[in-house]
Amino acid sequence: MNIVGKRYWFFLISAIIIIPGIISLIVFGFRSGVEFQSGTSMTLRFDSEVSQEQLRQQLADVGYSEAVIQRTGDGDYIIRIREISTEEKEQLITSLDKAFNTTVIVRDFFSVSPVVATETGRNAAIAVIVAAIFMLFYIALAFRRMPKSFRWGTCAIVALLHDVLVVMGIFSILGWTLGVQIDAMFISGMLTVVGYSVNNTVVVFDRIRENVSKGISKDFETTVNISILETMGRCLNTSLTTLFPVVAIFLLGGATIHFFILTILLGIVVGAYDSICIVGQLLVVWEKGELKKLFSGLSSAKKPA
Repeated sequence: MNIVGKRYWFFLISAIIIIPGIISLIVFGFRSGVEFQSGTSMTLRFDSEVSQEQLRQQLADVGYSEAVIQRTGDGDYIIRIREISTEEKEQLITSLDKAFNTTVIVRDFFSVSPVVATETGRNAAIAVIVAAIFMLFYIALAFRRMPKSFRWGTCAIVALLHDVLVVMGIFSILGWTLGVQIDAMFISGMLTVVGYSVNNTVVVFDRIRENVSKGISKDFETTVNISILETMGRCLNTSLTTLFPVVAIFLLGGATIHFFILTILLGIVVGAYDSICIVGQLLVVWEKGELKKLFSGLSSAKKPA
């Protein structure tokens, strides 16, 4: 099976997935949760049955038309509104008590100020960037005996960026189509995706290094293709054994971790794909100088005859 020979088909598939996500990120961005946008989040439980539409209408009637409401598996409601004080919270709970003739139990309540929200967003971005930089140097160091070892680290970071862009793009699209918000749990999920992606990459790279050292072929493309085929079973088995419990948690877990699990779920699928179809192929493209040839050809085509 010549997987490396079909590399440009795989690159095209990735572009088809990533480009709409990038456009969505540029045009719409994310729908930020309380942690990144400031505001108040509370979890409420009602003694009697209250529908989500009834709750939404009542919140709008008392001045919280922007409220984001999410129902949990236990029948509670997670409500996200603008930042309010403790006194305003008590007034809101009292109004809900009277409107629905029931007792409202506040199971969780916290507010985030704009300053804290800005700092959280900045720290999250720094965490992802620092993780990527350390991984670049780690892989370059781990494969230092290979020619142009920094190239291996760079390809790993490009593959990592591929995974991150896919997940971020999907969440951006889900944000403006289904109202999905990102929060601190999303950042935790993204860091998990980063670690999982690099783990698969190192497995493939290590087998390429072994086969290059053995000299199984003078052609680097053939060596990479054989290495991917040899590690494909391990990558797929690892991904599937991780995927099954994650899917179970996604389907049966609580609403508070729903999108955190979705982040990990997407990361596992994309990470398995890029370890087989992207990262080794990037090494081959760079080794053969194909991008340079492509850009040179495009430049020549643009020059007038």
